Amino acid sequence: MPAPKNAMEIFKHLPKSNCRDCGGKTCLAFAGAVFRGQKELSDCPYLDKDVISQFSTDDGDQNPFDENWVAFLTDMQQKIASIDLSVAADRLGGRYDHGRLTLKILGKDFSIDDQGQIYSDIHVNPWVAAPFFDYVLNAAGTDPTGHWVPFRELKNGKDRYPLFQKRCEEAMKQVADGYTELFDDIVHLFAGRQVDQQFQSDISVVLSPLPKVPVMLCYWRPDEGLGSSLNIFFDQAVDQNLDIGSVFSLGAGLTQMFQKLAVRHGYSAAHR
Repeated sequence: MPAPKNAMEIFKHLPKSNCRDCGGKTCLAFAGAVFRGQKELSDCPYLDKDVISQFSTDDGDQNPFDENWVAFLTDMQQKIASIDLSVAADRLGGRYDHGRLTLKILGKDFSIDDQGQIYSDIHVNPWVAAPFFDYVLNAAGTDPTGHWVPFRELKNGKDRYPLFQKRCEEAMKQVADGYTELFDDIVHLFAGRQVDQQFQSDISVVLSPLPKVPVMLCYWRPDEGLGSSLNIFFDQAVDQNLDIGSVFSLGAGLTQMFQKLAVRHGYSAAHR
């Protein structure tokens, strides 16, 4: 079954009892949250498993922009045409030359011209492009504060945190558990840097998905009967530079990228 086109396609499969066992106030509210990516169908304990499997996909490349990507891209390009990229360069921590604004994303150059056309030596995934547009158009340009906070403490992050925890932190932890070279490769391939232990973690690595949007991964190895854990932290200034949807997209995209990297190095679900 293709992805639902609207919340009502999800709602018609729900029990419509408004039991609140999913954490939502009504079944309709739950359907809306699923459609927006804030909850998953499996969060409804009474939904038929066949329905869940029909709507589910194992395609790691699927993203919420697929069906509407052309319309989204057109809208963003029109908005880019209305701003002065040469002025935006200083605000965003980039450079402007030959009619293009260039920013560093994970150590790679990404450029955009005044028509909203993106240029890069590597493939530009929607999970990168959407936050990139948001950053260029809306970022206040606030410099990082050095104060790290979890996703749930960001503006509008609390409601989305359960899904972020599942799709990003838990999924990334599974990769780190089986792929011991992950953090070394992050440092060398994506211009990351290991930092002094943060929050008493065993490994702490900082990445820069966008110039003024650093992300820190903290990993705790299993110890004395306790399982491993991984948490993702953002600089507190991210609220001034990206909306919560773009932050979520970055987390999910980084997770997918690390999963693919791990598979190339022989890691698979069998190691989990």
